[in-house]
Amino acid sequence: MEGWLPFVILLCMGIGVGIGGVVMSHLLGPKKPTAEKAAPYECGVPPVGDARERQSVKFYLVAMMFLLFDIEVAFIFPWAMSLRDVGWPAYFAMVAFLTPQALAFVYEWRKGVLDWGKEERI
Repeated sequence: MEGWLPFVILLCMGIGVGIGGVVMSHLLGPKKPTAEKAAPYECGVPPVGDARERQSVKFYLVAMMFLLFDIEVAFIFPWAMSLRDVGWPAYFAMVAFLTPQALAFVYEWRKGVLDWGKEERI
């Protein structure tokens, strides 16, 4: 039972933070909501237009590019830290992993995803 004590403490703390946030929001939140209080607030700029307007495809391509390279870094860092221990097979496995990543980067570059100031060519 000794091994479970840290887990139970962490579980109780997680539940406590979750319930505490809901309770504090209820206690400290607005009691008499007005139209101005209920309006969405984003960086001090009042919302203009319809929320369902079409977004540029470039927005989604940049988001996919971020995910692509975020995943890449998440795998490369631990691999680089243990490169001496894992040896050549892991090196070739990483080359096999990075090759499609590099090809995806070249594809996005050729499609103009990185050209912010130019008109869309997609």
